[in-house]
Amino acid sequence: MRSLLSRLDRFFVAAPDPARVGWLRDWTFAHRGLHREGVPENSLTAFSGAIDRGLGIECDIQRSRDHAAMLVHDWELERLTGVTGPTAGYSAEELAQIAFLDSEHRLARLDDLLALVDGAVPLLIEIKSRRRYDVEQSCIAVRDALAGYRGRHAVMSFDPRVARWFRRHAPDIVRGLVMREDAHGMTQQAWQRHLALWVARPEFIAYHVAALPSPMVSSLRAGGMPVLTWTVNTPELLAHARRHADAPIAEGAGVP
Repeated sequence: MRSLLSRLDRFFVAAPDPARVGWLRDWTFAHRGLHREGVPENSLTAFSGAIDRGLGIECDIQRSRDHAAMLVHDWELERLTGVTGPTAGYSAEELAQIAFLDSEHRLARLDDLLALVDGAVPLLIEIKSRRRYDVEQSCIAVRDALAGYRGRHAVMSFDPRVARWFRRHAPDIVRGLVMREDAHGMTQQAWQRHLALWVARPEFIAYHVAALPSPMVSSLRAGGMPVLTWTVNTPELLAHARRHADAPIAEGAGVP
């Protein structure tokens, strides 16, 4: 069965163009920016810190009520800001007035991050999605924000529809698939992971570090697909990531 699935992987998912994706292997990416106590995740200050350290940046995208791409991880605002209600319940202008909890740092747009980075380091842009969510509107918002941006960048998501959408509608943008195997993911079973891969047809994958090594991932990596891994937050996990993947998405003690 495993060999059959591997053959189907090669049939459905072509090896990516090394010229398009090779840069992904060259960086450590700061998970939600270089955040720490007093510097919130996905804040412009956290991203500025990553630039100063020469790290690539991984960020999260939620959509505002008026369909702007916002630098927010959670569906609900309370954990990060103390403000109640869904992120999508506020306009981009309203969200920009909301500060992170116990901080003067305010929520920002993807546009703000692009202006800050201006090509200095590469970007991994994770588009958040969930069941029965109209993720196409988020894809459009990210594509429009990236129009004309010259720096290295790639989009990715747990939702295979995202990579499929970019393949069809913005093929110039490098696209990836994020996967995990534990109870929090939607791909616990091998067939679910392979099906997601076939739907997405990604140019790279970002795999949960706790699930490595993986036969599927090893096969894809051997075939030329870059493998990123997350969340690398200890020196031990960094060593593990370097054995089984090409680039870590790291935070805390996992940042080299």
